[in-house]
Amino acid sequence: MRHTLSILVENRFGVLTRVAGMFSGRGFNIDTLNVAPTLDPSLSRMTIVVRGDDKVLEQVTKQTDKLVNVIKVDDFREEQFVDRELVLMRVKVTPQTRPEVLQICGIFRAKIVDMQMDSLVIEITGDENKVTKFIELIQNFGITEMTRTGKVALSRASDD
Repeated sequence: MRHTLSILVENRFGVLTRVAGMFSGRGFNIDTLNVAPTLDPSLSRMTIVVRGDDKVLEQVTKQTDKLVNVIKVDDFREEQFVDRELVLMRVKVTPQTRPEVLQICGIFRAKIVDMQMDSLVIEITGDENKVTKFIELIQNFGITEMTRTGKVALSRASDD
């Protein structure tokens, strides 16, 4: 089963290593990991996507919550959160294929962030399904470079 964890941590040296080590030490492979500051510069939010057994992950989540510098751990369930991912990719184009690539970008609301004679750099954001479908359609044109941020997520419910 796939789990999306949101971990609020103090923005301090070594916290990422301790948290990631907790997962690797228990045999969990991290699918995606994203860390960024929050509105409070002394805190960061880690969004981690892992696959694993519910019971074992529950134990790891509880142990992670006990780590120094960890403020809060949430294991998001379906429909409890909003998530997005960002992808930048360079795609080969010719004068014949450029209009079709631009049309696909329009349908998916992807942005062209750089245009060269023989390539386009495309930015797309969305949930994992949207991003994956876009990549499947565009790869026929020839993706020469690509980078993905991994998932970022927030709870639908306010903590207030």
